[in-house]
Amino acid sequence: MTVRSLFNHALGAATLFCSLNTGAFGEVKPTVKETGGAAPASVIYIGNSFFYYNNGLHSLVGNMVSEGLKGHKLRGSLVTIGGSGLDWHDVESYFRPNGIGKYSFVGNNEVVFNPAGSKLFEVAVMMDCSQCPVHPTLKAVFNEYAKKHSDTVRKHGAIPVFFMSWAYQDAPDMTQTLADAYTIAGNANKALVIPAGLAFARSIAQRPDVNLYVSDKRHPSPEGSYLAAVTTYATLFNKSPVGLKFSAGLKPEVAAHLQQVAWDTTQQYLGR
Repeated sequence: MTVRSLFNHALGAATLFCSLNTGAFGEVKPTVKETGGAAPASVIYIGNSFFYYNNGLHSLVGNMVSEGLKGHKLRGSLVTIGGSGLDWHDVESYFRPNGIGKYSFVGNNEVVFNPAGSKLFEVAVMMDCSQCPVHPTLKAVFNEYAKKHSDTVRKHGAIPVFFMSWAYQDAPDMTQTLADAYTIAGNANKALVIPAGLAFARSIAQRPDVNLYVSDKRHPSPEGSYLAAVTTYATLFNKSPVGLKFSAGLKPEVAAHLQQVAWDTTQQYLGR
């Protein structure tokens, strides 16, 4: 990256951070603030490689719930296709009887069969490909399948949630367009949105030394996956992650920074 591009990237992050702090970021505000009801006991994550990096988003969130919501049992399943958009996924099949979620591994790798006829998932977290919601050719497909999959999820008694992905490291201007696209889709489908992309922008503005990306400038580093997970935890469970001891191997002060960023972002975005 050249000196000029580094300057432009830093300037873009600083401008975005000022907008976040003043509440001026984007013109679209979310109308759905929470999933409603008790903390979910089962979540399916439907997406692509952004979800499965660094041992999987479901695993990180599960560890946070184990610590932060003592005694709450959470079953998480990850269904991902590398490079996929929402239109690649057959969400109807993910809710078929005796399929995903039929059994779980507990304790010392003991297999436990989940009760037949029980609800497979209470919440479905869905993410499109990294640029599909804003791509001139693919954004119509994003909106089509956001509705189609939300309807399917609700048909099976679950709650649809959208995961707002982050900008590429070398294209910070993606943040605003992605945020607006996901918020519009969330409002149109009466679905909660997890503001991970906004959390990435806030963290970069506050601590550019905390690298959230791997070398391709797209996929998340361990720090990036941790930030995605704490933002998901704060959004789905409406509980502050600040003070969690689970750090996924990160330095405690880095984990603390990411926890605070996630909480501040969700509170501001959702207006809680």
